[in-house]
Amino acid sequence: MKVVVMGGGSSYTPELVKGFLDRTATFPMTELWLVDIAQERLDIVGGFAQRMAHAAGAPFSVHLSTNRREALAGANYVTTQLRVGGMAARREDEYLGMRHGLVGQETTGVGGMAKALRTIPVILDIARDMADVAPGALLVNFTNPAGLVTEALSRHAPHVPSVGVCNVPITAKMLMLRKLEAAGMHVDAATARLDTLGLNHLSWHRGFTVDGEDVWPLIIEQTLSALRAAEEPEWSPRLVESLRMIPNYYLEYFYNTAHMISLQSKWPPSRAEQVMEVEASLLAEYAEPDRTEPPADLMKRGGAWYSTLATQLLNAHWNDLGETHIVNVPHGGAVPGWPADWVLEIPCTVGRSGIVPQPAEPLPTACFGLLANVKAYELLAVEAAVHGDYEAAYQALLVHPLGPPMDEIKPLLDEMLAINQRYLPQFSVH
Repeated sequence: MKVVVMGGGSSYTPELVKGFLDRTATFPMTELWLVDIAQERLDIVGGFAQRMAHAAGAPFSVHLSTNRREALAGANYVTTQLRVGGMAARREDEYLGMRHGLVGQETTGVGGMAKALRTIPVILDIARDMADVAPGALLVNFTNPAGLVTEALSRHAPHVPSVGVCNVPITAKMLMLRKLEAAGMHVDAATARLDTLGLNHLSWHRGFTVDGEDVWPLIIEQTLSALRAAEEPEWSPRLVESLRMIPNYYLEYFYNTAHMISLQSKWPPSRAEQVMEVEASLLAEYAEPDRTEPPADLMKRGGAWYSTLATQLLNAHWNDLGETHIVNVPHGGAVPGWPADWVLEIPCTVGRSGIVPQPAEPLPTACFGLLANVKAYELLAVEAAVHGDYEAAYQALLVHPLGPPMDEIKPLLDEMLAINQRYLPQFSVH
């Protein structure tokens, strides 16, 4: 069995390798291919991955390649964790928003749109190569903005099975389990089910069961108690009281926009600049010739539970386990009354026959209004990215709740395209 990691030079890769090493008894991978366009990073991260596998007596070999089609040939699974333009492009995305008095962030707002325009064509190229040399392989996309990228795959590469994944739902689940354990409940994570619905980075947690028992009222009361006791609560307790749901933390950019923009006045460092510093340290540690275990500093990179999420999903698919995972796929009518072709972040049953959304009640109007607005932006951004459509890009910014005022859209869009010109050959000069 062959697994290919596109963006194998990522600082996340050692955590993913550890996840595979922990699952060798059930996930019979024989080849792990790490692919990257940055040879130096691939040599450092890939060399460390090879030492990890050798020290653990892994039953799989680790291959390093800059040749995408060669690496993809005959793959069973392909994961994408790439960053077009690297961390420098992320920094540009963040400061683009800040310069215009908007949210500067890599997955939402104007920064998220810039990242989508750069990323979607590359992911679609990978899907085309998969169709040629690895037909039937499952593409598991971790690349942000994950929901938007998956929307593009579902519409423009429907012949390639794909799913978008994010660590936010599993992180929320594990934190809720810890709260229950602190309250004296002894629970098995395997029997716990989180009910989440929305878009990637725009979802609401609204239910939790353990062994079929509804413990959501307890979770809500624990959450409200913590919020009321906090000096600077993440959410207004009144918000949680009203919705009886816990928002994905990225919703803070929508619900508390002015505050999030005010935090940008403390830059530098922006988050990209912080990560650059962390990654420089990590790569130095990865390069240590005697190192065979991921360093503790990897947690500073973010992405908690990343390896657990990735390997559990692949393991459930390969072994036809029928597990429930919260992932991004077209819901296909699972949510009554919503367009069936919309990609949603939704609980799905994962097995060899595919990734099937589970029936879900629609969100209340207070949440759906925002979701529909952002989904309209996503659909327009996909068309802009795929076709180099300037008008679609303009309209995407027009409809985005975190976009600029109408008379500032064109100057901002022109600046976005100019900054990213080398990564956006699909756009002509405007």
